[in-house]
Amino acid sequence: MMNTESQNIEFKESWRDDYLKWICGFVNAQGGVLYIGIKDDGEVCGVHDAKKLMEDIPNKVRDMLGILVDVNLKEKDDKQYIEIITEAYPYPISFRGKYYQRSGATNQELKGAALDRFMLRKQGKTWDGVPVPYLKEEELDNATFDLFRKYAKRSGRMEEVDLMDDNHGLLEKLRLYEGNYLKRAAALLFHPDPERYVTGAFVKAGFFREGMDLVYQDEVHGNLFQQIAKLMDLLCTKYMKAVITYEGIQRIETLPIPREALREALLNACINKDYAEPSPIQIRVYENKMEIVNGGVLPDGWTVETLLSSHRSFPYNPDIANAFFRSGEIEAWGRGIERIITACKNDGFSTPEFRCDASGIWTIFKFEYPERATTQKTTQKTTQKTTQKIGLNLTEQQRTILSFLKEYPGATRKEISENLLNITEDGVKYNLSRLQELGLLKRVGGRKQGYWQILE
Repeated sequence: MMNTESQNIEFKESWRDDYLKWICGFVNAQGGVLYIGIKDDGEVCGVHDAKKLMEDIPNKVRDMLGILVDVNLKEKDDKQYIEIITEAYPYPISFRGKYYQRSGATNQELKGAALDRFMLRKQGKTWDGVPVPYLKEEELDNATFDLFRKYAKRSGRMEEVDLMDDNHGLLEKLRLYEGNYLKRAAALLFHPDPERYVTGAFVKAGFFREGMDLVYQDEVHGNLFQQIAKLMDLLCTKYMKAVITYEGIQRIETLPIPREALREALLNACINKDYAEPSPIQIRVYENKMEIVNGGVLPDGWTVETLLSSHRSFPYNPDIANAFFRSGEIEAWGRGIERIITACKNDGFSTPEFRCDASGIWTIFKFEYPERATTQKTTQKTTQKTTQKIGLNLTEQQRTILSFLKEYPGATRKEISENLLNITEDGVKYNLSRLQELGLLKRVGGRKQGYWQILE
């Protein structure tokens, strides 16, 4: 018996012209071998017209597919069978106007987004590198450019002289132009409303009770830099409950997911999403877990095990990944999963679950608290009394804003947001109102000439 069918091997008992689509599938993947005269279980049954097939098959492959294959006559136990060896081709091959590709032990017709991915890859291009004819530089968001310059200066991954260039020069340095046209990556990174050009370029978050009942939901729009900041703010303040503990008089908030791991997971999802798919990234939060579902695909031949092991850098959207790398938002290409796992282990959390299926790539965090926070149940009453006594029940963001305003009391909401990482202008507005309600902050004077007074 022969080896079983696989990614590179297919068995057929007899020849039919329709099997040219299997050869087409091998050509468009990594190549393979089609055997004629062998049953599915690998048993040789032989063919009766071997001589005629040896003449007909190469001609039909040439005429119908426009390629050459190696056709060999084999024999086993006095039974003749045919071996058709197909090499992978560097350009797309079609059969009767349709494109096929070998995937595992199946032959699949490529349609829609899968066909777009295939065509781009065969041309040596990526989705985010495709030019957008109607996208104009003046449409892009100046505030996001300023934010990028601030991040990139801090990271040291771009020359200061390049960061001092105008927006056009910066876009060229980031290789976001294809000739005279901006690439799709430029719209996702710097346009205030990238959904004008890319359907589904937003994130949907929802909180679910047991039984899959949706309690509340939010949508996060804007470019990718804005989305990451908004998501961190939203998930850490609205969707997750922090355990409050004290070390002496120091108040400590512990989230059920390490902030660094969450941020890496969000970056990983945004950078590697297949934006040809119109569905948004989904974040599903439950009482005991968070699921981040990114409608992406793994590189050909990759599995989840490949992601979890040391692997070469293969970002799905390399132009987007490059911009985030230059800004210092990601440390290195190809290390997102590794950094998520490391962040969890360093903070005493278990490793999240990763999986890939037809719906996309999943990152699943279980909610848990390191040992120092598990005393919350036994010390809850004491904690509440302490909180009431000192009159403070502040989040990390609120404490950060107070510290900033002590030094810069005349700062506007926009200036606070631009100088404090991961706090949107809406988040600043909410926290300023909350601090005033708690009697810790007072606005003195008008909007333009006034300042913030901290009430000790």
